[in-house]
Amino acid sequence: MSETPSTMLELGTKAPNFSLTDVVTNDTVSLSDFEDSRALLVIFMCNHCPYVKNIKEALVDFANEYEEKGLAVVAISSNDVENYPDDSPKKMVEDAEKFGYPFPYLYDETQEVAKAYKAACTPDFFLFNEDRELVYRGQFDDSRPGNNKPVTGKDMREAVDKVLEDGSIIEDQKPSMGCNIKWKKGKEPAYFG
Repeated sequence: MSETPSTMLELGTKAPNFSLTDVVTNDTVSLSDFEDSRALLVIFMCNHCPYVKNIKEALVDFANEYEEKGLAVVAISSNDVENYPDDSPKKMVEDAEKFGYPFPYLYDETQEVAKAYKAACTPDFFLFNEDRELVYRGQFDDSRPGNNKPVTGKDMREAVDKVLEDGSIIEDQKPSMGCNIKWKKGKEPAYFG
């Protein structure tokens, strides 16, 4: 299990547009669907990654808690399902239902959305303010598989609290760490590696 850090996309970057299928409802979900939300968290994740599994239950609790405060959450899986069938849309549906995801779980078959966000790992978090400018791109917390640190969501909570309170940005942002996104052969983006 190799650790891959987030690319730490430049703060202030406008949220790239997306229009993807929610595997649970079969509805098309786009960036514009969240325009009434005070903040938007875009998460690149998948089913099989140990780093995602480590925080999955806490992530569901976090999303339930913060959606009531004005945060919209959307999860996107961009992995190559031909070589990683555990991340197929069918398995995504099973995972979403098993854990009770309160957010849309979208499938990025072409991997173009992951590339637009410069996503590198799972989980990879991108928090945008009301104007859809990037204000946080970092870890959920310090917990990693096997390090025995509790999953608290401390870093993400601090970032979301600040953006919802007064739009401010926390200065200390540690990259998220996880498994690399499983790019299709020959399709790895230039920023990756």
